Amino acid sequence: MDAEELRNMLPEGKHDVKRARALVKLGYPAVSPVLPEILQWMQDYNWPVAHVIFPFLVSIGEPLAPYVRDVLATDDTMWKVWFIHIVGASPPLADALHTEIRKMAAMIPKDEDEEWLLEEVHRLFPNVLDK
Repeated sequence: MDAEELRNMLPEGKHDVKRARALVKLGYPAVSPVLPEILQWMQDYNWPVAHVIFPFLVSIGEPLAPYVRDVLATDDTMWKVWFIHIVGASPPLADALHTEIRKMAAMIPKDEDEEWLLEEVHRLFPNVLDK
């Protein structure tokens, strides 16, 4: 399946779990051409599609690391929070992102969202500064 066909399968809204399930069913690496678009559905874990996509992203493991690095480089703190949970559920991904996790664990939060991100990093990776 080519990238355009895959784009036509992307969810059309936050409640479009049918399309999200169809993409997940294709699996990785089949959905690689649209993986950045799939990741956008994780910007708010309260969206029903995010609940379908979350376990799929966890299952990808280490190959997801470059995409997660892109998310962690954004200014979207809440998106980072949801991705920290994905990383926390995937030991291979956490190993691949150890440096980024250490940097986040050492950050000085500027607002409540960043405080929550920092708390989640320390909760999910309690020994991150020990390594």
